[in-house]
Amino acid sequence: MQLTDIKEIKGKIILKSGLHIGAGDTEMHIGGTDNPVLKHPHTQEPYIPGSSIKGKVRSMLEMESGLMVKTKGEPVQLKTLKGLTGDQEMKCKKILKIFGSSGSDADELSELNLGPTRVSFADCPMNAAWKEKARQNRWDLFEVKSENSINRIEGTARNPRFTERVVEGAEFDFSVSLKLLDEKEEDLFEYLLDGLKLLEMDALGGSGSRGYGRIEFQFDDKNLDEKFRQRKPFSNGG
Repeated sequence: MQLTDIKEIKGKIILKSGLHIGAGDTEMHIGGTDNPVLKHPHTQEPYIPGSSIKGKVRSMLEMESGLMVKTKGEPVQLKTLKGLTGDQEMKCKKILKIFGSSGSDADELSELNLGPTRVSFADCPMNAAWKEKARQNRWDLFEVKSENSINRIEGTARNPRFTERVVEGAEFDFSVSLKLLDEKEEDLFEYLLDGLKLLEMDALGGSGSRGYGRIEFQFDDKNLDEKFRQRKPFSNGG
């Protein structure tokens, strides 16, 4: 198994709705929000962790492949391959090659010629040009969205909560690289593009079902960007 190429995609993530990726704070301050977003510890600016993108892309590919039912929601592992045939076996191998498996599976991965994890997602800082534009226009980087539940009979609001979001329109620098360990692994790059497209069609971060986290990718490579616009990740053409 030999490294033959490293494919890299660079560009931007543009927020089409407010984004919430939680900071995991356990303490709520007076006048604060219930759910603050993740911020860089030095600049206090929002950023998108590469792990959040990687996890969502992987879960979307596992959902599309039908393997999520077989694993009962757990990430696809080497043991998931057992008993698979046809299209599901092919997709399971692609997921394991791109995203890897448990460290305890290393020997078996080598025996099956699946190899190590190929993909690497970088953390996404705020785009410098957009940040300067926001500064000049005195735009806020954050908003606090209030939500509550409604008693259907009484028509009254209950359990108010306040969630911090990065504002719609904010832009972040995006970068992902994919190692190819064989000259025949070009299909892995195409499959990764499918995963990014599925993410764009769904949502990133928390509360996607309530409209949070809608994003758009814009790639620096214009040919790749146009190819991505036309991409249809479903076998039925959807």
